[in-house]
Amino acid sequence: MSTPTTPSTEPAGPGGEGGHGGGHGGTTAIIAALLANLGIAIAKFVAFVVTGASSMLAEAIHSLADSGNQVLLLVGGRRAQRAATPEHPFGYGRDRYIYAFIVSIVLFSVGGLFAVYEGVHKLQHPEELESPAWALGVLVVAIVLEGFSLRTAVKETAEVKSRQESYWRFIRTARAPELPVVLLEDTAALLGLVFALLGVGLAAMTGNGVYDGVGTVAIGLLLLVVAVILAVETKSLLLGESATPEDQRKIVAALEDGNFSVIHMRTLHLGPEEVLVAAKVAVQHDDTAAGIARAIDDAERRIRDAVPIARVIYLEPDLRRPSGPDSSGAIATPGA
Repeated sequence: MSTPTTPSTEPAGPGGEGGHGGGHGGTTAIIAALLANLGIAIAKFVAFVVTGASSMLAEAIHSLADSGNQVLLLVGGRRAQRAATPEHPFGYGRDRYIYAFIVSIVLFSVGGLFAVYEGVHKLQHPEELESPAWALGVLVVAIVLEGFSLRTAVKETAEVKSRQESYWRFIRTARAPELPVVLLEDTAALLGLVFALLGVGLAAMTGNGVYDGVGTVAIGLLLLVVAVILAVETKSLLLGESATPEDQRKIVAALEDGNFSVIHMRTLHLGPEEVLVAAKVAVQHDDTAAGIARAIDDAERRIRDAVPIARVIYLEPDLRRPSGPDSSGAIATPGA
């Protein structure tokens, strides 16, 4: 009969990132994006009032929504730092995922749907632009500011992801949501500005407001695509994702570095910077209880040295069965 050990919940301390499982909230990138978007939103609203360009209104709403999104990410990061309670014994780390999911909804509803609606309205009732030079000037300045914001996000991401890893793969696999959100938002903002620049430019050159409407619809569709990507990725994090494959290999190696072999193991991100490890490990039939307890303590220390974000650890000693999966039906981890 196997007996589960008491879970270890010692803090891992800052600095452990475990690949890009956590440890990097991208606060600098968020603040840079927030400041840039607030300034850009004001300039775009002024340009819309002067020119009447629907693409400028869509871009202004886009920048305003992005500013709100950055505030949500900062609030989520702050709330996730709350201490664990009896009602929430594993803490509030997933608050960061919840707020990132809200960001995708805001981007979809406020940004994307509004832009598509405004663009379709302008296509049905095209109007000649007034003082298009204002809009073109604001768009050029906005491109420069958004480029600075994206550069900051790329720089912070480069400090976290591996050199061989593409930015798209980083967005798909990162366990901390802030940097992927800012990367996608800033990229969408730059592309949206290019669409607005083309729409306003062609409308000014031809005197046909239809081009402004086409640019606005393109901005809306772009935002909808980004919102769907964000929703899918953050939904996966909310449902609960395992530790990265690299961290799982490190944990198995740490367990098997002693007298244990892994029968099966499960990991779960409780938040970007906190991983739960639950493993059934094989012991020798003649091991004493005291010897097993010492070996488990040593294994926990090795796990934390290898993966500092492994905060909660459950190790269950058992005897390895001669064949097939263990009694729980779980599949053994690679290398077991």
